[in-house]
Amino acid sequence: MTLVPGLVSVTFRQLAVPEIVALAVGHGMRAVEWGGDVHVPAGDLATAREVASRCADAGIEIEAYGSYYRAAGDFGPVLATAVALDAPRIRVWAGGRGSAHETERRRVVENLRDAAAQAESAGIEVAVEYHAGTLTDTLASAVALFDEVPALRPYWQPPVGSTLADAREALVLRPVAAHVFSWDDTGRRLPLAARADLWRPVLAELAALPGTRHVLLEFVRDDDPTAFAEDAAVLREWVAGPVLRYDT
Repeated sequence: MTLVPGLVSVTFRQLAVPEIVALAVGHGMRAVEWGGDVHVPAGDLATAREVASRCADAGIEIEAYGSYYRAAGDFGPVLATAVALDAPRIRVWAGGRGSAHETERRRVVENLRDAAAQAESAGIEVAVEYHAGTLTDTLASAVALFDEVPALRPYWQPPVGSTLADAREALVLRPVAAHVFSWDDTGRRLPLAARADLWRPVLAELAALPGTRHVLLEFVRDDDPTAFAEDAAVLREWVAGPVLRYDT
């Protein structure tokens, strides 16, 4: 088993790419998911290549291209950008409405199936985030979606109000990556250590799965690099503990 600690670049939309790379290197994060809204816009292949080169020089793994593709419109620019970024995976959203209201589920599923097929031809996976307002807003709907589009890979993050029981139940998805953060029941951001009761067991269960899983910090307090440094230290401690250990 391998858990790889990393960072989601949209955690710091206010920072430039070199600053994010420096933060990751300086705080022991081994991977970055690069967002398509600010840092690596879809279709900007020159920027994608520059970011890929900068990460390679710094010894930082590119975990994924975090696109904002919502299973509608042209997937081509997203895929071309991921190729230029040398990303092994593209994270997308499963539509733009929750499963209780999605009247065009078939269209979303067909578009996700098509996107996954296009990406596979380029040697890239497509993953969907476990997220409110999409077809993965409940575990039942997410499981159904992965049955409908077997090529998709799952991400997981704790919805607001998640309990440990909720999290453990969701791990049936066997996510390839988790977005790691701590919120209270109202969505207020907390120090990562405040939800040790949730994250330590979840990380232990992820670590018990075969293969590599990425655990990526996101949503730090006040978008503050100092808060990130504190959370990164906690994540490194958890991952490198006696039960959880990643390869060096």
